[in-house]
Amino acid sequence: MTWLRSLLFNLVFFVLTAAMALLALPLLVVPRAALRSMMQFWARLVIRLLRLICGVRLELRGMRHIPPGAAVIAAKHQSAFDTIVWLALLPDAAYVLKKELLSIPLYGWHARKAGMIPVDRAGGSSALRGLLRAAQAALAAGRQVVIFPEGTRTAPGQRVAYQPGVVAIAGAGAAPVIPAATDSGRIWGRRAFLKRPGVIRVSVLPALPPGLPRARLLAALESAIEEETARLLEEPNCG
Repeated sequence: MTWLRSLLFNLVFFVLTAAMALLALPLLVVPRAALRSMMQFWARLVIRLLRLICGVRLELRGMRHIPPGAAVIAAKHQSAFDTIVWLALLPDAAYVLKKELLSIPLYGWHARKAGMIPVDRAGGSSALRGLLRAAQAALAAGRQVVIFPEGTRTAPGQRVAYQPGVVAIAGAGAAPVIPAATDSGRIWGRRAFLKRPGVIRVSVLPALPPGLPRARLLAALESAIEEETARLLEEPNCG
């Protein structure tokens, strides 16, 4: 049954995403707010379909810790679900994403128009300067910059070194840095076909103290996210 539900969800997901991407093409030449609203609608619809088809429920914790306006959301990344959910939860998310994704037809066009922040991971110091300029502009506009500080999806329980880009953005933008943990990989695994019934938990933690030196900020961020993720993974997860 899980296999059949996953097949149905994947078919609906790809057809829906392609259809909405095509319908959104006219929005590429109008102000960004229209595309932002459509992307939020798409993300919320995907989350609803995930529940209706696969029996996956989203549980949110600590959303009160996200202030109105500019913020840096440093989020755990276990699943493709994590790249969807913040579009639904935040009023104006600006994801930090790999530059090569902008070359994908439709997806890249919409991501560019939506003001997502590309980063060339092989570009050295010039790429970092470009990342900081784009992040500063997003924060100055009152947007929420979403960054996955691990730089890649990790399996539940796996730990990798956190990348320093998040602390560079934090230092440049003078916005609160808010850690967020999840156990999404238990339900929607890394590059996995199956979507298992159960609960995906997203836990938003209090902002880190302002003014921390970069090394301490990165260590505090990693500790907060990993400790909360470990707690989430200890909780039972069933449909």
